[in-house]
Amino acid sequence: MVLLLFSSSFRVTIFLSFFFFLCNGFSYPTSSLFNTHHHRHHLAKHNYKDALTKSILFFEGQRSGKLPSNQRMSWRKDSGLSDGSALHVDLVGGYYDAGDNIKFGFPMAFTTTMLSWSVIEFGGLMKSELQNAKIAIRWATDYLLKATSHPDTIYVQVGDANKDHSCWERPEDMDTVRSVFKVDKNTPGSDVAAETAAALAAAAIVFRKSDPSYSKVLLKRAIRVFAFADKYRGTYSAGLKPDVCPFYCSYSGYQDELLWGAAWLQKATKNLKYLNYIKINGQILGAAEYDNTFGWDNKHAGARILLTKAFLVQNVKTLHEYKGHADNFICSVIPGAPFSSTQYTPGGLLFKMADANMQYVTSTSFLLLTYAKYLTSAKTVVHCGGSVYTPGRLRSIAKRQVDYLLGDNPLRMSYMVGYGPKFPRRIHHRGSSLPCVASHPAKIQCHQGFAIMNSQSPNPNFLVGAVVGGPDQHDRFPDERSDYEQSEPATYINAPLVGALAYFAHAYGQL
Repeated sequence: MVLLLFSSSFRVTIFLSFFFFLCNGFSYPTSSLFNTHHHRHHLAKHNYKDALTKSILFFEGQRSGKLPSNQRMSWRKDSGLSDGSALHVDLVGGYYDAGDNIKFGFPMAFTTTMLSWSVIEFGGLMKSELQNAKIAIRWATDYLLKATSHPDTIYVQVGDANKDHSCWERPEDMDTVRSVFKVDKNTPGSDVAAETAAALAAAAIVFRKSDPSYSKVLLKRAIRVFAFADKYRGTYSAGLKPDVCPFYCSYSGYQDELLWGAAWLQKATKNLKYLNYIKINGQILGAAEYDNTFGWDNKHAGARILLTKAFLVQNVKTLHEYKGHADNFICSVIPGAPFSSTQYTPGGLLFKMADANMQYVTSTSFLLLTYAKYLTSAKTVVHCGGSVYTPGRLRSIAKRQVDYLLGDNPLRMSYMVGYGPKFPRRIHHRGSSLPCVASHPAKIQCHQGFAIMNSQSPNPNFLVGAVVGGPDQHDRFPDERSDYEQSEPATYINAPLVGALAYFAHAYGQL
């Protein structure tokens, strides 16, 4: 009762400080939490290998469902074990997208596609982390197979987002309604369906050698899901607006996903059917549109670069125009280039928007490195008007972004939890901010957690590897738990970063 002598905010601080040690213990076998600067290569400012390990470990903290015995993020426990029961379907598993307890299928599928692309391009450099990356992908694809188990139907969300957001509770304590939302022939969702097809096709490539039977299951399902996406056209947020908007509204339409999904199926199957589809439909689906934002909603830039590989590296002549489309995207990102249209903060961070800007930093960095790889393979360059840019220039821009994220910024702060001496301590994440089940077995009720959410106390559980939304356009970061735009992590921020970190860890002799 001594705690009653102090202010409520001070009581919360002591309360959480006590539980920090109980929850975080010695549960990080890969490397110590703060030990990020040992054994670094003499040319590297950063320990990219350590950051890679942590960027993959983060996904364990986002897991929903029955957790395995080798779960390394030990403060997390089982959750959502009856998901899907509202519609008599098994939807246990998958990932919570960010700091809440909803399973949104659209960003989950994009996360899976980008994790898979990271492994396809840079998995050969990952060494001991390759297996962990594959496990992270499989946690998602096992769920996506469940979500697509019924023909012409995709279960695209579990949980009522509005009700969930009125609570601040651990996923293990969830008592909000676990509503299930789906798209089908009557309520189409070409965007979420084609992205799911892309995820399954990309993952099929990842598992082709290590688990050929699983790979075949994924590819067969990807083909079926894409056919559904193409046949029954419409945006999923048109039919499910009250439930998916404004959270993951499909603002860019579904055309970009159809092009992206077809590109992945062409890559995974080598079937001329998809090449012809792209050739006939490419322009209608926006191949040449001048948009330069790549993320969970708009896939055009990614599709252009993926299809350019087929032209540059595999000599698929019918895709020659995509080299110009891809160059246009790259030109829009290069500071000072003709047609450059990307804003950068005074400290040098690519800045697209206030809400979760780091997702565009990581996705753009990944595309720069991937395109640089393709250009190097084909011994060619980027043309921006009369200017020429080498693969090396693209890599240096990507490195500047990754280094900023890891601490080379005006605040000297890493935006990855657990990396470097200074990182966000009050991330907008329910499980991380509340005492773990091991230290506080009693249920924390729906509204009970808001006292902690609104306090200034550091989170008791480290969501190691989580990359937050990041600083504003003036390089400022308040580290406030209530500021979800800047302080919330998300799976689709980390997914493309995995590939980028693998590249730099290898380039600097750390892997």
